[in-house]
Amino acid sequence: MSSRPVLIREDGRRIDGRKPDEIRPVKITVGVLKNANGSALVEYGGTRVIAAVYGPREALPRHISMPDRAVLRVRYHMAPFSTDERKSPAPTRREIELSKVIREALEAVVFTQLFPRTGIDVFIEVLQADGGTRTAGLTAASLALADAGIPMKDLVIGVAVGKVDGVLVVDVNEVEDQYGEADLPIGITPNLGEIVLFQLNGVLTRDELRNAVELAFKATEYIYKVAKDALHSKYMKLLEEVKV
Repeated sequence: MSSRPVLIREDGRRIDGRKPDEIRPVKITVGVLKNANGSALVEYGGTRVIAAVYGPREALPRHISMPDRAVLRVRYHMAPFSTDERKSPAPTRREIELSKVIREALEAVVFTQLFPRTGIDVFIEVLQADGGTRTAGLTAASLALADAGIPMKDLVIGVAVGKVDGVLVVDVNEVEDQYGEADLPIGITPNLGEIVLFQLNGVLTRDELRNAVELAFKATEYIYKVAKDALHSKYMKLLEEVKV
């Protein structure tokens, strides 16, 4: 039986060499799929997630349509090759639950009332899983919606804060998620300063929870900047193509 890894080293750094408040390298690209209305590829270290948005379009079957707003449908799915052991392609209970959680977070920012009797479909595919897949998926979904030109109050940026060996750490990886004492995925609208996704697995004291939320806000500010730069670079490129 393998022994439990040392998550916090003697020098205070984590198993992958990061400081407790340090996030993994973040890479974001928008407009990566030509057949979708909007798309985004988000990488948090070894976690890679792609999201595609179709719509607004006629809601089918028609009985699901709403007379006063668009219906937002979200599917979060982990590809069979995304984990060390091959995962069944069939949707799991966890994937169904996370699809609902992410949909509710996005409904808090999308102006669905502008598109009555339509449907907006969001597909989130985890290509490679190394911790924080739901939060990376939430970020990718909000960027794909923005890329599709769907009006929103703000982007939603997700990040997971964990507690490992008694220390709060931001942007947990797979090993920290597996062996840590607590996991707190958070979705934040940085410009509005609101929390639209908040889940806690494990136990945190009141002070730890306060500090964890502060860590999350600080981390999402940085990811927000990377996200805005990705959107800006895509549309600057489009403008240059139009000028040519």
